[in-house]
Amino acid sequence: MVEVSSGGIEIEWVSVEVVVVVGDGSSGRSSPRRRRRSAASWFDGLSWWAESVIPLWKEVEFYAEYQRRLRAQFGAARARAIVRGALHVVSIGTNDFLENYFLLATGRFAEFTVPEFEDFLVAGARAFLTAIHRLGARRVTFAGLAAIGCLPLERTTNMLRGGGCVEEFNEVARSYNVKVEAMVRELRAEFPRLKVAYISVYENFVKLITNPDQFGLENVEEGCCATGRFEMGYMCNEDAPLTCDDADKFLFWDAFHPTEKVNRLMANHTLEVCYQEGVL
Repeated sequence: MVEVSSGGIEIEWVSVEVVVVVGDGSSGRSSPRRRRRSAASWFDGLSWWAESVIPLWKEVEFYAEYQRRLRAQFGAARARAIVRGALHVVSIGTNDFLENYFLLATGRFAEFTVPEFEDFLVAGARAFLTAIHRLGARRVTFAGLAAIGCLPLERTTNMLRGGGCVEEFNEVARSYNVKVEAMVRELRAEFPRLKVAYISVYENFVKLITNPDQFGLENVEEGCCATGRFEMGYMCNEDAPLTCDDADKFLFWDAFHPTEKVNRLMANHTLEVCYQEGVL
């Protein structure tokens, strides 16, 4: 995450991207001033137990701990100003569907219908946003899901049907996004001091897939790392065989995550929405 300045306003990215990046969520603990960034958190409690990742309720505890350390170093007034001026970028949900609900091993699909599971996740999102608001968060963005059926890993599992996008998953993403956007509107009405914006990721993601030349992309179906079909996380590094020479020509870095170039495009879009809607 980066710290940027615009119009004399310092924006510190405090806690925040909670799904997209693989990691242990421990970065930034050495200094309360450093940006906190957790990785691979999930709404569903079963998910964190099964996958050994950080549950969402633990994120709230980390956020409170971050503030305690901030107060210890800068004093209560300055700490409060940093938190209230910070942009909290929240993106959660992909793993809950693809690595939880739709996996046979978890059995979640037998406990919930898809609409019920969507409602379950949206309720968790609402509770999370309410909790960080009560802890002082005032500027927040909440990103919807991308076209998750078009991730390279999902294309690979769909190989018997031609290797295209899994439309069932994309349908779920669209349905979930409608509910998330409605939830964000409700929060705005409930908490007047909370400046929260819904970030539409799905449509922009589809643009990248359908108009790659417009963004300087050459491959939107496979990841840059190794074969680009199933490798993720620790399987992706500079020594991985077959890794591409220029990741900027790819939509995906590995079979699940976008490249730095695409993340930058999404970050710029997020800032544009924030300025348009008065979050910043």
